[in-house]
Amino acid sequence: MDPIREGATGAAVEDIQERLGSLGYEIGAEERDARTFGTSTASAVAKFRIDHGMPLGAEIDSATWSELVDACYEMGDRTLYLRLPNLHGNDVRELQERLNILGFSCGDADGCFGVHTEAAVKQFQESQGMLADGMAFPDTYDAIDRLHHVWGGKPAAGPHPMGGMGFARAASVLENVQISLTAEDPISRNVAGRIWNLASATSDKSGLDLIETPEHPREGDTAVIVLSTQELPDGSKVANLTTDDIETLPQRLRTTCESTPNNKTPVIRLELPHGLGYDGTFTVGDAQTFAVMLLDAICSAFDF
Repeated sequence: MDPIREGATGAAVEDIQERLGSLGYEIGAEERDARTFGTSTASAVAKFRIDHGMPLGAEIDSATWSELVDACYEMGDRTLYLRLPNLHGNDVRELQERLNILGFSCGDADGCFGVHTEAAVKQFQESQGMLADGMAFPDTYDAIDRLHHVWGGKPAAGPHPMGGMGFARAASVLENVQISLTAEDPISRNVAGRIWNLASATSDKSGLDLIETPEHPREGDTAVIVLSTQELPDGSKVANLTTDDIETLPQRLRTTCESTPNNKTPVIRLELPHGLGYDGTFTVGDAQTFAVMLLDAICSAFDF
C-alpha cells in the first residue's frame, strides 16, 4: 500500500483515526470531523509506532497498518484456529493470557496462534465437555467469559501453577472438603485406592472417599473425580483433564469446578497417561507416585 501521511484526507484516514482512538490515542476533534490526517493524527501514529516497537515515523505504511489492525482485534471478533501463516493479533494474545491464567498453558502470550495455543484450546474445550477441535468459536469464548471471575484482574504472565502443599494444609483441605473418587479401569482403580489410603493417613477426618460410579455421588460432594487410563470416547461431554502437566493441574481442576453450574456437582475425568498396563511397564512405585502427585493436586485445587 502507498503510505498515508500528514495532509491526506478521506475514508482511509477516518478508519485510521477510529482505530487509534479505540486504543486510547488522542486525536483532535477538528481532524476527526474533517477526516484529515493532521498534526494530532501524526502524533498519535508516532506514539503508536513507538509503543509497538516499530521504527520511528508518523506515517501509516503497510507494516504499521498491519500492526494497527492486529492491535484492534478483541477476543471474540473472529474465529481463531491453527493455520499457516499463523493468525495473529491482540485477540489471540487475550485468548492466550486468559487460558494461561486458567491453567491451560499456551506458553508465552505472543499474539500468534501456534501449535501450543491450539493444544491449550483443545484442553480447555475438553475440560468443559465441548467438542475439542482446537478452534475458538463463540461457544469457546462464552465458556471463557463465564470464568471472568477466575481470570479477571489476574497477572497475564502465565501459566500459574499452584505448587505443592504441606502436610498440615493438605489435612485441613481434606477435613473441610468432601470429594468422591472413582475409576474406569484396573490401573486407575489401583491409583484411586492408593489416593484414598494416602488421604486417610493424612487425616482420620478425611472427606475423600471411594464410590462405585460417578452416577452415584454422595450428598454434599464438592466434586466427583474419575480416573482413567483410556482416551475420552468420541462424543463424550464429560469434563476431561489430562495429567501430563502436573504443575498446572490444580488450577485446571479449580477452573473446571468454577465453570460448573452451582446446582450441579462437578464430575471431572482425569486422564492418566495412555497405554499403562500390567505388562512390566507399570510398577507399584509408579502407582504410588501417581497417587501422591494427584492427591497433592486435588488438595491444592480445593484449598479455598
